[in-house]
Amino acid sequence: MRFADKVVIVTGGAKGIGEGCARVFSAEGGWVSILDRDVAAGESLVRDLSARRAGRAILLQCDVSDPAALKAAIDETAKIYGRLDCMINNAGSHPPATSIDDTSIEDFEQLLRQNLTSTFAGCKFALRYLRKTKGTIINMASMVGILGQAQAVAYCASKAAQIGLTKALAVDLGPEGIRVNAVLPSNIDTPLMRAWAATLPDPAKALERVAGHQVFGRMGTIEEMGRLCLFLATDDSSFLTGQAIEAEGGASLDY
Repeated sequence: MRFADKVVIVTGGAKGIGEGCARVFSAEGGWVSILDRDVAAGESLVRDLSARRAGRAILLQCDVSDPAALKAAIDETAKIYGRLDCMINNAGSHPPATSIDDTSIEDFEQLLRQNLTSTFAGCKFALRYLRKTKGTIINMASMVGILGQAQAVAYCASKAAQIGLTKALAVDLGPEGIRVNAVLPSNIDTPLMRAWAATLPDPAKALERVAGHQVFGRMGTIEEMGRLCLFLATDDSSFLTGQAIEAEGGASLDY
């Protein structure tokens, strides 16, 4: 029970890495607030988690690209549970493979709003509560924010900016006892990964190829990402802040 009776918000928590975080934090005794647009998937996950630990999870329908809706969901979580100990800014999207020539300014700005502005807003609106608990912030970035990725200029830009935001905020909030870190996954087996593969001529071959990038010959799991976030949210990582943890299964080695 490494997170016993503490409260975590997971944006995009109904599926993928967010689901992995919700499951791990709940199993470790936490109260989990899932913020997601996908009501069906969110409600299914809440039922599953609550069946194991009654009342341990709630779903708040929220589009994180709407700052007012995000603030309202964060405030509602704190009202229901009485506190907030960890904010995981996980929600985001990866558009189909697209060249810069085919990426409009409007598309670029919309993706920044989904991936970057929502992270900024999540941090900003959670601070009121995290200051009371000396809590933590975890921003879900990506290894491509460092390495780059073909046909993904907007996505890579949004993820690189999340890393910069994390480091700057860690400097500002460190004196208050609030830690801010980022997780940079490589290839994780999620619905988002499979949706990306589906945009390519041979989805199965694409998934096989990305699995082969890791030295283990496989993609990571959502539970592995959840356990890493749990580490960053507990005193086990009490001297870590402003870090961009490369959870990449060795994918960048022997590059």
